[in-house]
Amino acid sequence: MVAKRTENITSFIVMDVLEKAHELECEGVNVVHLEVGEPDFDTPPCVKAAACKALEDGHTHYTHSLGLLELRETICHYYREHYGVAISADQIIVTSGTSPAMLLLFAALLDPGDQVIISDPHYACYPNFIRFVEGEPVCIPVFEEDGFQFRPDAIRQKITARTQAIFINSPSNPTGNLLSAERMQEIAAMRPWIVSDEIYHGLVYEGQEHSILEYTDTAFVLNGFSKLYAMTGLRLGYLIAPKPFVRPIQKLHQNFFISANSMIQRAGIAALTQAGADVARMKAVYNDRRKFMLARLKAMGFGITVEPTGAFYVFANARHLSNNSYELAFDILAKAHVGVTPGIDFGQNGEGYLRFSYANSMENIGEGMDRLEAYLKRK
Repeated sequence: MVAKRTENITSFIVMDVLEKAHELECEGVNVVHLEVGEPDFDTPPCVKAAACKALEDGHTHYTHSLGLLELRETICHYYREHYGVAISADQIIVTSGTSPAMLLLFAALLDPGDQVIISDPHYACYPNFIRFVEGEPVCIPVFEEDGFQFRPDAIRQKITARTQAIFINSPSNPTGNLLSAERMQEIAAMRPWIVSDEIYHGLVYEGQEHSILEYTDTAFVLNGFSKLYAMTGLRLGYLIAPKPFVRPIQKLHQNFFISANSMIQRAGIAALTQAGADVARMKAVYNDRRKFMLARLKAMGFGITVEPTGAFYVFANARHLSNNSYELAFDILAKAHVGVTPGIDFGQNGEGYLRFSYANSMENIGEGMDRLEAYLKRK
């Protein structure tokens, strides 16, 4: 028998869309991919060079289970320079991507029945991480007219004796919106632990992102290199944790993962210290694409009340077309050959929306918008 905790894991619908798109491509159909949130840029040359040099220099063995000290110290410097916060290297656990860090975090933080407050919509996999360790996700609807930001009073109403954490994500996947400094500060003052997913930090085009560590020490930060540095396949992330949790999480990491990839940790140092110009170039291109996509989608009648200013997503209201975003997304794929993600992938409150990713070339985005416009005229 398959374990119940595995049976309870829901499908990652965006991957279902991608797999169906790949089937069409195998039949010779040209598909424009606006569904997947993966940078289309090549990894910066300095990062690739550092990884290759590490391989040539024989850095192919286990590292310390917390990660290379030099990398952890570089992360500390990065947070001090960008956010003005002081963290120590012994608060950081380097992992093979942010997802393992999230699993380790919730394994250390949650007992069966403990609750974690998350927004709805939210990143599709958050509830599965919580449920896998027998926690309970508690969803709080966030709304288009608020830019999909948490309302602090709504959080307070959901806090119970079982609430162990409040989970925030700014800039957000799927919405691309930021949590304001004022709301973040208000949330930081609440009783439970705060878990802050900061993986899209650096990809902000208007305004300023803030780390939760600017407002509280009773917080965990998830971050990594996949999005900002176009290093998705290299799998490098990290967790910043309050000191009492570091040793328990380290023991889990030792047992389940041993250490992150030695070569890629050295590439991470290069990313943080040498890739600034590459990041600036990618960010400028993303912003041009963002503006273009927003204009095209609005002209087609999609609802976007508050324009997203971070990550590389537009979460557009398509309720005038259908209240079944799953069927709509697959119909668009079948008839327009454009991959988009149905809003239901991100929670019940995402139903009726579609997520568009502008992590693709301007040429492909333009083609995708043209196909979508033609589809709507036929509908």
